Amino acid sequence: MFPTLHPTPAEPLPFAPSLAIRAFVLERDAGDVLIYSNGSIDVNGGIARHYLNHRHEAMFASDVHAPLFVHAAERDAVAGRYHVRGTWSRRHTLDDDFEVIPTPGHTPGATAFLWTDGDGRRFLFTGDTVYLRDGEWVAAVLDGSSDRDAYIESLELMRGLDFDVLVPWAASADQPWYAVTSADDARARIDAILARVRAGEDH
Repeated sequence: MFPTLHPTPAEPLPFAPSLAIRAFVLERDAGDVLIYSNGSIDVNGGIARHYLNHRHEAMFASDVHAPLFVHAAERDAVAGRYHVRGTWSRRHTLDDDFEVIPTPGHTPGATAFLWTDGDGRRFLFTGDTVYLRDGEWVAAVLDGSSDRDAYIESLELMRGLDFDVLVPWAASADQPWYAVTSADDARARIDAILARVRAGEDH
């Protein structure tokens, strides 16, 4: 369905085995990019850059030899498992097709990535900030470690993004790893998450 977006094999999330995590190779003329991490990555070179959404992905360090980039707030937590080539702290664009958008809340440096493929489809990679549970878009507000106010601000930012496909790090193991959407559908689903998080719920 998406010929230049390549998922790795799924791997169960150890503390939530009903969820599966994947990493994704973005096939780009300017250099392929790897998003997320898990222990099932089998990429034989050719990756120009590797981006992590947040620190929890470092628990599944892979043997990928590519420059790794993370948000500055995640660097210390990731450095024990990965060599970090560079960091960011603000929104920016790479090569006009790949946008790095900090979305703190789930963790201090959680970051979304917005990529436009060669056919003009816009993919939003949200890590765990928004993931798919039984097909529903949900949040992951962690007791004691997530910042609820920052999470709400990030969801409000995401609500205004223009994208066609949601691609989280985690999704229910027996369900699709992506969600095709429209502007109205995405806003409605994010509004539902916002209502729950503002009410003190964790999803």
